[in-house]
Amino acid sequence: MSGKKVGLIASGLSVAGVFAWVVMTQGPLAPVKVTTDHIQTGDFSNAVFGVGTLEARRSYNLAPTMTSRVKAVLVDQGDHVIAGQLLAEMDPVDLDEKLTGARRVSEKAASAILVAEAQLAEADSRAKMAAATFARYEELHARGFISQEMFEVKRYENIAATAAADAANAALAVARQDSARAQADVAGISKLRQQARLLSPADGVVTDRLVEPGVTVVAGQTVLQVIDPASLWVRTRIDQKQAGAVIAGQEAEIMLRSQPQSPQHGVVERVNMISDAVTEERIVNVAFRSRQTAGNIGEFAEVTIKLQGMEEVRSIPSAAVKRVEQRDGVWLLRDGQVQFQPVRTGMRTLAGRTQILEGLANDDEVVVYSQQPMRAGLKVKVVRELVRGNP
Repeated sequence: MSGKKVGLIASGLSVAGVFAWVVMTQGPLAPVKVTTDHIQTGDFSNAVFGVGTLEARRSYNLAPTMTSRVKAVLVDQGDHVIAGQLLAEMDPVDLDEKLTGARRVSEKAASAILVAEAQLAEADSRAKMAAATFARYEELHARGFISQEMFEVKRYENIAATAAADAANAALAVARQDSARAQADVAGISKLRQQARLLSPADGVVTDRLVEPGVTVVAGQTVLQVIDPASLWVRTRIDQKQAGAVIAGQEAEIMLRSQPQSPQHGVVERVNMISDAVTEERIVNVAFRSRQTAGNIGEFAEVTIKLQGMEEVRSIPSAAVKRVEQRDGVWLLRDGQVQFQPVRTGMRTLAGRTQILEGLANDDEVVVYSQQPMRAGLKVKVVRELVRGNP
């Protein structure tokens, strides 16, 4: 065999060797590179994360109770107001005249009561006199000093006087009822007149001015919105899986969209008892520790709620927990191959660790990240980290 042929054969063997090495170490037959970790035991500090919007717990929408035209709006957005301050007024149309007429009727009814009381006093006096006269004539008739005709006259006079007193008493009752009805009319029209004036229900800030003078509004249509700035909180949506450990009084951190570099301290004020069945979320209201919070109503906010810590908790990286065939578990590394091990998990932290309740021993080695999806019996190679772009 010539030297040239020997050289070609050697070159071919070298190329075949390189190809075999590439196939076995870098190609489809190469072990899959993975990173692994072991169970860690220690303190477990957890928190839950949610997003929400800035709202006012005490918010007031001021609106008329009847269709009317806006006469004046005395405040604008951003104005500070006090309880009882006049903020806007509706055109009362003829309410002032109706109120004046109702008051006149009420005064007339009061005068009618005085007349009826005087008439009753006169009728009572006549009834008493007639009763006394009848009693005297009754005694004289019994002794035979007066005739039957005279006795009957006095008896009829007594009956008539008593009836007149009863009629006067009834007339007084009617007068009093008329007066009560007139006073009720005055009170009703006065309330209608007062409802034409929109007063601030509390100390606060005007956040919205929705109409201008001259506009006709229907009953219940909001004219102004006033909020109590000290009652701001974030209406936060928390996933139901995490909301179970949230209770009132827990510390929280609030990050407003307008102030991403200035987290603010908060506290869980209220946890709603009803969850959203569609989004599978629960509403948690988180208030600000500081009452001088600067934010916009409706502004987006991120909330992190700190939960009570636990001690001696076994945990692994959350990335190691996979769901296979509707079961939570991890891929265990044994003798260079992997196998799926179902586990029962507990809480998950925002830092990326998951509590392990059952299914793993302390010395088990679990796969955290891999180059490709795992399957039972797959050969793997443990590396310190996976570099993106490398096979």
